[in-house]
Amino acid sequence: MKPAASALKASSQDALRDLRRRLRQPPQPARTKPGPTPPPIAAAPAAAVPTSADRALFRAATAGAKVLGASIHPPPPGLQPALPKPIPHQSLRDERLVLLEAMSDELDLDHLLETDAALSWRREGVGSDTLRKLRRGHWTIQNEIDLHGLRRDEAREALGQFLRTALQREWRCVRVIHGKGLSSPLREPVLKHKVRSWLMQRDEVMAYVQARPSDGGAGALVVLLRSARRTERGG
Repeated sequence: MKPAASALKASSQDALRDLRRRLRQPPQPARTKPGPTPPPIAAAPAAAVPTSADRALFRAATAGAKVLGASIHPPPPGLQPALPKPIPHQSLRDERLVLLEAMSDELDLDHLLETDAALSWRREGVGSDTLRKLRRGHWTIQNEIDLHGLRRDEAREALGQFLRTALQREWRCVRVIHGKGLSSPLREPVLKHKVRSWLMQRDEVMAYVQARPSDGGAGALVVLLRSARRTERGG
């Protein structure tokens, strides 16, 4: 064999062995080119705390400044907010005091009542026939109030309010239920006597009689009131 051929053969064998050796080795992961390193994150600055010098500087800079308030120009009439109506607390208190003072508990009514069995009453100037008509139901009872079971002050205030409403609505004849006093501690008709006294002190009350048995009997009164028109004229 020629030397050149031998050299070529040996070189081919070396190349073949080198190829086999590389095929037996496990595949190597592909190497990636490293990217640029990201810049470090800057730390957030700490909250600045104003010093005494900063505060003094701010006060000097804002000296003479005025705080802005509401606009000096009023809104148009259609845009003005509606103000709530004031609650007349004092007026309500005054009215309540008037009602209480107008019906005193100190009035002695024994000498003012007629001597009939029903203990009826009529204002001066009212004829005796008015009492007879009340007993017979001449006037229709238009409304009533039941005071039975109320304390004295509660009953007095409720009766005053009821009479004022009756005058405003022009009721002429009403019934006042006061009870017979059988449930009171001493079984005395305390409220019954108080109601009769209170009614006599009201200008709008013209007369009253004990109710008929069908209308409450000894536990109620039928009251005749003055008309609102006559009261307005001072008559």
